[in-house]
Amino acid sequence: MRHTFAFLYLIISLLTALPAAATSLLPLSLEQLSTRADLIFYGRVISNEVKNDTQSGQIATFTEFEIIDLIKGKAGNTHTIKQIGGFDKNSNTRLMIRGVPKFISGEEYVVFLPKKSSLGFCSPLGLHQGSFPVATENNEKIIGNGRRLAEQPNTTYRDVQIPLAVRAGKPSQSRLDDFINTVRAYNTP
Repeated sequence: MRHTFAFLYLIISLLTALPAAATSLLPLSLEQLSTRADLIFYGRVISNEVKNDTQSGQIATFTEFEIIDLIKGKAGNTHTIKQIGGFDKNSNTRLMIRGVPKFISGEEYVVFLPKKSSLGFCSPLGLHQGSFPVATENNEKIIGNGRRLAEQPNTTYRDVQIPLAVRAGKPSQSRLDDFINTVRAYNTP
């Protein structure tokens, strides 16, 4: 009887279990994002196109940005990133990768990108950690991605940490100009 109860409990648990998925990443400091990135820019999303990528055979999202301010690296007036995943309306196929940021047409972001993979993929460093949406509040450009900008993990790149001015009462936000100046300071010898 005891074994029967345990067996039934196991079967019910397996049948009612919901699939779970998560992406876990170690937090990256602003210094780590700044120094590890190959390309950093402040830009506006011009377009998003989801299609089957001929190079990889996977569904990919191609996001084109108008570069407003090139902070580090080399890029033209526009830059397109290719990220795995998305919903391809032509084939009615969805490939969802947890943690890969989605960019909204017309919105502005500061993006930290590594070098492209051999297949041309290039998601922001630390996935969502390397994508900072820009908003306007009281005619001032504000940046933040939900993380407390004032509390950065300890790093060993420099003897002195470069401070980032954050908003009083909203430590997850900073003025865009202060944020960009701090990122540039991390990339000067």
